[in-house]
Amino acid sequence: MSLDITGKLITKLPQQSGQGKNGTWTKQDFIIETQEQFPKKVCISIWGDKAKELDNVAIGESLKIGINIESREFNGKWYTDVKAWRIEKQGAAQRNDGAPMPSDETLPPFLDPTNTFEPADDLPF
Repeated sequence: MSLDITGKLITKLPQQSGQGKNGTWTKQDFIIETQEQFPKKVCISIWGDKAKELDNVAIGESLKIGINIESREFNGKWYTDVKAWRIEKQGAAQRNDGAPMPSDETLPPFLDPTNTFEPADDLPF
């Protein structure tokens, strides 16, 4: 499964490395926080030479990350990995879907920050 996720980098965990049957491996875990109505923190791993891409990213920067999600079973328990295969820095005002930002004139009343929502009568509905 391949997806894109966007969020703000909040933590880089210590880089790990070791020896495996295929030689030396390097892994860098990092945490992003999504920027939606209810933000979520996601731990993502990046492997091999791609881990160096994270060296050029500062805490607080917005990122668009191409990820693969995979689960595996070990001794009756399931483990899920979120692995990055692409990291792109995002500009503060840049949108990823190509859609223009709505102006205040096109916002529905419940999203308009200038709407005071004062009822015209005292009815509770």
